Amino acid sequence: MITQRLRAPVVTLALALASIPATLGMVNARNIYDGAWSVLIVTNEGSCDRAYRYGVQIANGNVTYDGAAGPITMQGRVTNSGAVRVTVQAGSQWASGSGRLRGSRGSGVWQGQGMSGTCSGVWEAERRPS
Repeated sequence: MITQRLRAPVVTLALALASIPATLGMVNARNIYDGAWSVLIVTNEGSCDRAYRYGVQIANGNVTYDGAAGPITMQGRVTNSGAVRVTVQAGSQWASGSGRLRGSRGSGVWQGQGMSGTCSGVWEAERRPS
């Protein structure tokens, strides 16, 4: 009787453990948005510079800065459905953004802290030719 009570949880645990490698493989799977992108960031409110343009790379759904090594740290994620979340930091300045990619374009909103206060605005992205 004790053996029967333990069998179901053990079988459930074994099935769960067996699925971990498949799940981990999916996390690092290629994303349809992988590649080089150009992102235009426009300030609508606050005293941040009016506009910035960044090159970014998306690899396996991970977003990183595609510029010369420097003071910018960028990290984020794009889902296969195109939902985007990104954070950017340069020294004490930072911004976080969200939005959506569709095909070879995308757009969204951002907010952050610049040298002279808070700022917010919109962003637009386009895929660069490979």
